[in-house]
Amino acid sequence: MTHKTLQIRLFPASCTRYSFLLCSLAFIAFFCFSNPLLAGSVKDLKSQQISEILFNIKAYYVDDLSLTKSAEDAFNNQQVEMLLNQLDPYSKYLNENDLDALFNNTNGQYTGVGIEVKEVDDNITVVGVVKNSPAKKAGILAGDIIVNVNGTSTLTRSLEQVASLIKDDSFSTVKLTIKRAQYKKTLSFTVDRREINLESASSQLLDSGTGYLAINNFSNHTLHEVALQIAALKNDYRTPLKGLVIDLRDNPGGTLQSAVAVADLFLQSGTIVTTKGRYYDANQAYYAKRGDILKGIPIVVLINENSASAAEILAAALKDNKRAKVVGNQSYGKGSVQSLIPLGDGNTALKLTTAKYFTPAGISIEGVGVTPDVAIAQATLPQSNKAVIIKNEQNKNTPQFEHEILGDLQLVKAKQLLSMQ
Repeated sequence: MTHKTLQIRLFPASCTRYSFLLCSLAFIAFFCFSNPLLAGSVKDLKSQQISEILFNIKAYYVDDLSLTKSAEDAFNNQQVEMLLNQLDPYSKYLNENDLDALFNNTNGQYTGVGIEVKEVDDNITVVGVVKNSPAKKAGILAGDIIVNVNGTSTLTRSLEQVASLIKDDSFSTVKLTIKRAQYKKTLSFTVDRREINLESASSQLLDSGTGYLAINNFSNHTLHEVALQIAALKNDYRTPLKGLVIDLRDNPGGTLQSAVAVADLFLQSGTIVTTKGRYYDANQAYYAKRGDILKGIPIVVLINENSASAAEILAAALKDNKRAKVVGNQSYGKGSVQSLIPLGDGNTALKLTTAKYFTPAGISIEGVGVTPDVAIAQATLPQSNKAVIIKNEQNKNTPQFEHEILGDLQLVKAKQLLSMQ
């Protein structure tokens, strides 16, 4: 089975120069944006912007490209575009529309239909539907195969091309034709685009006092949402909280500050993460402050091959500080940090990789990922299926998690480990 995922989603930080850092992996294909979060066109750049871009790359990019002064003077738009293509895939020029969508996403808001789509065996397949989204209301389900968008067949088109069709704002609604298992004929849906609020965290108290906390991304609101979810688990009248599963599977990351703050909730002391780059402020160390929100209650963290960046920071921080066991698959391995650098009047920006981060053990996970303590292979769970309740009777009584019961081997192992502590 082949899988391909479109890299179109970002979780941004503030546009204050150098002071806010992104550490996001843009790989979840939520076709929900009115503006594509891809590199903006550099064909219309003014000479001042070209000079700014060259200066920032020379001064702050994580690797020294050794640009000479004469080369800087000679650069034109085409050469700038070629230079940007030579940088790592996380460094991009962002135009005004890109920035607007980026900032909205930081606050957990976006405009679209709310479906997560991957290319599976050459089919554009829905693998997740956002709760309270137009797609959810219309009745689109995980597993649906998209065969037509607004009258255009998807059968010979790439994931990127299908994304463009869905995001085409010349249509006020999106008409999707899908193929669904057990149905001989295709099904048609008309889905409105609208603003969707994306929850960073959700939770459920499982049997025997095990808490389940799913963190879907790291935005400006994640710390607050996680704290509220933990408080709800601790205050549940049914049984005392005896252990916690933190599910980071399919979490693409987010802001560095959010990951550090969430890790600090569970740690009494120790290093959370360090960053290293060429310029002075890129070299930072983040430490936990005294105070564990769970007061030592055991933790197991779930990761998979799509857990990336900020999610990897949290997993490694808890693992290296001996605060949690990590269960699942080797994570993605995105170990770089981006700074959002305004250009000109602030309507455009350069998202530039300025540092690499290192786990508390001093290890760079770039291209390698976090190694779980207990490796258990399992098919990827889409975002909307992360909050899975194993027991049938609990699922029936928990309407906020309207998901099918799955044989979640990693979650079962996590519960087993917690029961042994």
